[in-house]
Amino acid sequence: MNTTHKPHRNETRIVADPDLPTILIIREFDAPPERVFRAYTDPDLVVQWLGPRRLTMRIDHYDARSGGSYRYVHHDDDGTEYGFHGVFHEVRPNERIVQTFTYEGFPDGVSLETAVFEDLGGRTRVTGKSLMDSIEARDSMLKSGMDHGVREGHERLDELLGGQQSNSADRRTETGS
Repeated sequence: MNTTHKPHRNETRIVADPDLPTILIIREFDAPPERVFRAYTDPDLVVQWLGPRRLTMRIDHYDARSGGSYRYVHHDDDGTEYGFHGVFHEVRPNERIVQTFTYEGFPDGVSLETAVFEDLGGRTRVTGKSLMDSIEARDSMLKSGMDHGVREGHERLDELLGGQQSNSADRRTETGS
């Protein structure tokens, strides 16, 4: 029996440039850009995959269009809440999303995030770039465990895309209060 570990072909790569306050997140998905983009912009789908498995998510609003905004909250089993919000500056269907991102526990730390969706012939590469205020802010985000949440979220997105053919993929409704 072969016990050699073979890495999953769709592993998430997280890269921090030592000289810039940036984080690159690169991931390929076995679905076309239209489906991956929808999973990033449809709140009914976002709530199913974004973040680590141990947390549940409530979306207060999620208007994924140029000029729109969002706010969501992750809940831990002990009742702890982690709120996030931002503004969508540019949403180009199946191609690109530019948004701000703020963790409400650190309200002065606004980052600018760009996600580019690249068609690989039935598959999609998403390259995300986060630009923070400083290298210290970037390092703080990396130390927060965000890499674990991003990787688990991508695994959950893989699972969703593998089974996504439900009516929820064609609806846009806001969840929460």
